[in-house]
Amino acid sequence: MAREVACKKCKAVTIGKVCPICKATDLTLDWSGIIIIFDALKSEIAATLDISIPHKYAHKVS
Repeated sequence: MAREVACKKCKAVTIGKVCPICKATDLTLDWSGIIIIFDALKSEIAATLDISIPHKYAHKVS
């Protein structure tokens, strides 16, 4: 089973080698917490975290 990694730039969680949101390759296994955004335009949490694309994000990335 593939391990999920988080992008150090935008905190998106993925199993790939490239971030699907910002296309960065600086990914890490050292992350914790999950935030799932379904509707970025209506979400107050997405607005607070400056997230504009629905996806799964890490809460903390090291």
